[in-house]
Amino acid sequence: MNILIVDNGSLYNDNLISFLKIIKSQFTVLPYFKVIRLIDKFDSFILTGRQHNNKLMNIINSKIINHCISCDKHLLGICYGAEIMALSLGGTIIKMDSINRGITAMKIIKTNLICNHNSYRIFKSHRYRISKVGRSISCLAKSQDCFYELIQYSNHNIFGTQFHPEMTLDGLTILKSFLSLDSF
Repeated sequence: MNILIVDNGSLYNDNLISFLKIIKSQFTVLPYFKVIRLIDKFDSFILTGRQHNNKLMNIINSKIINHCISCDKHLLGICYGAEIMALSLGGTIIKMDSINRGITAMKIIKTNLICNHNSYRIFKSHRYRISKVGRSISCLAKSQDCFYELIQYSNHNIFGTQFHPEMTLDGLTILKSFLSLDSF
């Protein structure tokens, strides 16, 4: 499968690319503003985090999410990617009082295809968090300070992580599981 990494400007993109090279050698990285004209060439998408809010970025990432839903493609939204997924599908996000950064425990609350252990150590670095999801989204995992750490759209291979899986070995396991969905 053709995998596209949609670069939204995350500080952790180098870690993500390093992890993906360990897992799978074939993927393409493009800045968000170059994606729409090439969207049909890819079967699977990873939306990275971001550093700054950008209206055009939000519009393009929402189009990618809707494209994945309508064409039954795979998607993993990381941090901002999960937030824009929630927003695009009827949810809300809230600004936190301060940046939430560091390693914490995540507990699985619903059986799913990308996390098969009961708990994971995850890295968080965000100023916003998902506060509500639409009816089509399920919560799969939570942490002490965030109920929507891992979400899934309906029964599709469309997932969002409020955390950064590219920053821990447990996150590497989650990325491997997501990418193994391509073989089905």
